[in-house]
Amino acid sequence: MHVQEWLETVPAVSIYALVGVVIGLESLGIPLPGEIILVSSALLASQHGDIDPVILGACATAGAIIGDSIGYAIGRKGGRPLLAWLGNKFPRHFSEGHIATAERSFEKWGMWAVFFGRFIALLRIFAGPLAGVLRMPYWKFLIANVLGGIVWAGGTTAVIYYVGVVAEAWLKRFSWVGLVLAVCVGLASMLIIKRKAKKATEQRQVAEPDPVPATD
Repeated sequence: MHVQEWLETVPAVSIYALVGVVIGLESLGIPLPGEIILVSSALLASQHGDIDPVILGACATAGAIIGDSIGYAIGRKGGRPLLAWLGNKFPRHFSEGHIATAERSFEKWGMWAVFFGRFIALLRIFAGPLAGVLRMPYWKFLIANVLGGIVWAGGTTAVIYYVGVVAEAWLKRFSWVGLVLAVCVGLASMLIIKRKAKKATEQRQVAEPDPVPATD
């Protein structure tokens, strides 16, 4: 069953909780489709008055901030052995290459890696735990975490919600197929932009020298 079709069968309160929990767990470091759930829920809210987009955005933001904070605490306590354990459990997401890429981002951007990491799936999973492992000062992490959570979760909810409202009103006389096609085009555009941004980041990182390993 499609994610949105399944969400239509769930009460509004459960959707708020689902969005908050999934995004929180993803931010904590568990690879889950938080962005897909958020986009699908925001689109559903634009078509059904029972779901309040403000509450939805608030739950998504809270989940993102709390999850990242817990991930930071776990990373600070677990250190690098935690990354090795995650690599064994989730080799596809926590491979040595992915960890090295995330570390380079943190070394170059500092607290802004936490902020902008919200908009990149890989860094969104890494941001909290890795910031703790690298001993980033908590006040810096907290500022970037709160701002990133508000802009990413709240902004995504608002954009998708209003796009859904406008698209539905404009395409109502045609059919639901037209609405679905419009949404697919919008999501495809987002993915293309994110892919180009990721490619540009990778090219920039390749051009940079690898960091010198720390010695005891």
